[in-house]
Amino acid sequence: MASDPSQHRVWIITGTSQGFGRDLVRVALDRGDRVVATSRDPQKVNSAFPGSSDWLLALPMDLRDAKQIAGVADAAIKRFGRIDVLVNNAGHGLLGALEEANEEEIKNVFEINVFGLIRVTQAVLPHMRKQRSGHIVNLSSIGGLIGIPGWGCYNATKFAVEGISEALFHELKPLGIGVTIVEPGPFRTDFLGGSLAMVKSHIPDYDETAGKTRSYQEENNGSQAGDPARAAKAIVDAVTGKNPPLHLLLGGLAYQRATAKIDALRREFETWKDVTLATDFPK
Repeated sequence: MASDPSQHRVWIITGTSQGFGRDLVRVALDRGDRVVATSRDPQKVNSAFPGSSDWLLALPMDLRDAKQIAGVADAAIKRFGRIDVLVNNAGHGLLGALEEANEEEIKNVFEINVFGLIRVTQAVLPHMRKQRSGHIVNLSSIGGLIGIPGWGCYNATKFAVEGISEALFHELKPLGIGVTIVEPGPFRTDFLGGSLAMVKSHIPDYDETAGKTRSYQEENNGSQAGDPARAAKAIVDAVTGKNPPLHLLLGGLAYQRATAKIDALRREFETWKDVTLATDFPK
């Protein structure tokens, strides 16, 4: 572990009671860094990392509560003096065809995946701007780059995270603050289990599309190819290394699907190039 306190980064990581969040806490602590770990049940975090009380501050956080979120940022500064890395990891999925989802179900997933992320980012940025340093890591998904039947509402939240993050990258670069978007494929977390909400409605016409995605969820939960511990190390290594990426794909399936979409977009753009260019005023 690092021994020079001046070299210790201070992390705020959301959603740390399981999955990527818990593994990210472990990797950061193993580096000798300081971590503010948020969860709806911070005792779970403390229990997972016994003996880390000097370096770990586990706090409750409701992503709907802007006042509580601001308090977490202030507590990080009070305890550790700075905030070097924010990881917006907390979130959940919603599985079902777009027509099957009701407004409340859609609002709930946007409230956590989009508005919660914005609230936490807005609470932390004043501290990073004052420092003129820091890095924001936003957990997106391969579903933030590719629309998949049955994941339309979830896709919408992660496409939003992509747009927010790319804009932030340009807004914050002159201030010495970096941004990385993490785009995992299937990983062996609880995403397809307890962290996944299912729409209540069922329309049989979608059984061959969204219905097959439901079957995928039932058959693949717990057997995904991705290793969360390796993903956490990859994220920390990328963010703490030289020239952190704006986009970080994780997993073989994410790489295959992302590059296939780039190729498909290029082919379609070129096919319709003449129509595209003909819509400008004549020069």
